[in-house]
Amino acid sequence: MDDDSNPVTQFFHHYAAAVNAKDVDGFIALYADDVHVFDAWEQWEISGIEAWRGMAAGWFGSLGDETVEVGFGEAGSAVGHDLAFGHAAVTFAAVSASGERLRAMTNRFSVGLALRDGAWKVVHEHTSLPIDLGSGKGIFER
Repeated sequence: MDDDSNPVTQFFHHYAAAVNAKDVDGFIALYADDVHVFDAWEQWEISGIEAWRGMAAGWFGSLGDETVEVGFGEAGSAVGHDLAFGHAAVTFAAVSASGERLRAMTNRFSVGLALRDGAWKVVHEHTSLPIDLGSGKGIFER
């Protein structure tokens, strides 16, 4: 999935850059107005771009002087004329202002994109963690 014309590959690249820069507007620009997200944190689902913007602003604002490096591994995609689907293992690594890696976690990540007015936009995103059935807790590392 190294093709730079692949909309899923492009999304992964722009997502990682926006998160690292804590760029709410750049992050939100990747999503359709009617986006529907199943996130792994605090809420069952988020519907609509304004609710998603609020999540992003809260997340980025909570980081203080830390940044987050995002890496996508084991990525795959299927791209059609006006719909694309992608999946990956996404690692979020917190980095201190001095460049020290503080902590990291890996989630499962699926994304559906639609071609809207000539631009690929995320219409559905799903982030999840497998659950340890014995403890009922999320498994944060592979």
